[in-house]
Amino acid sequence: MSPDHQQAVPDTAAPGLRSDCGSCFGLCCVALPFAASADFAFDKDAGRPCPNLRTDFRCGIHAELRPRGFSGCTVFDCFGAGQKVSQVTFGGQDWRRAPGTARQMFEVFPVMRQLHELLWYLAEALALPAARPVHAGLRAALERTEALTRGSAEELTALDVPAHRGEVNALLLRASELVRAEVPGPKKERRGADLLGARLKGARLRGANLRGACLVAADLTGADLRTADLIGADLRDADLSGADLTGALFLTQAQLDAARGDAATGLPEALSRPAHWQRG
Repeated sequence: MSPDHQQAVPDTAAPGLRSDCGSCFGLCCVALPFAASADFAFDKDAGRPCPNLRTDFRCGIHAELRPRGFSGCTVFDCFGAGQKVSQVTFGGQDWRRAPGTARQMFEVFPVMRQLHELLWYLAEALALPAARPVHAGLRAALERTEALTRGSAEELTALDVPAHRGEVNALLLRASELVRAEVPGPKKERRGADLLGARLKGARLRGANLRGACLVAADLTGADLRTADLIGADLRDADLSGADLTGALFLTQAQLDAARGDAATGLPEALSRPAHWQRG
């Protein structure tokens, strides 16, 4: 993970949601596949170590990822799943010294990553005063999800992740509705919308539902995105210069890192301005 997107974790977050690459066995560099594109310089199959991964599980080109064609690596965040799998699920036994664990470890990692992402969203929802009517359900879901992350490798690989995500998502959606209901006036409903390259300069999207929307390369300069629900929205190469994302719901650091912005972009308190954004 790039040092310019160390993710701030909400005060109410379960422990371990900040990625600690020094305690991980380079799992994102091995377990996950990627294809040659604007984000990656070459193809790599799942389970095959990236040739840039060193024997100490560090990236050999970490300081040059963007100029070397690996911007996709700089915007990935496992939400702390890497160290959980490495140090808890497999007790510190790495896949190089114990090659018999490799296949199972690489299968567990993406499952754990999804669970940790849910923990992040649940922690954020619990910090929203307007979502208090569902706080009990959210807290129970967080405790259940945390318990799942402590399961055995066999239990994790057998987990029905889509079903669990569906249960949690229903609570997150209700929390979002409660918060956005406090925004005065009509709100845009663009859930899952295809807004690829859309011209949304100065758009009034306060309190909008943009869950899962494709906003790749969209022009959102100066847009009002306060309290907009951006869970799962694809913001790759979107221009957020001068946009106001204050209080945006379920926005992650990785989404910001994949976008473009400037010193005038308003951000939620828990997130930081990416180092690669132009300075104003």
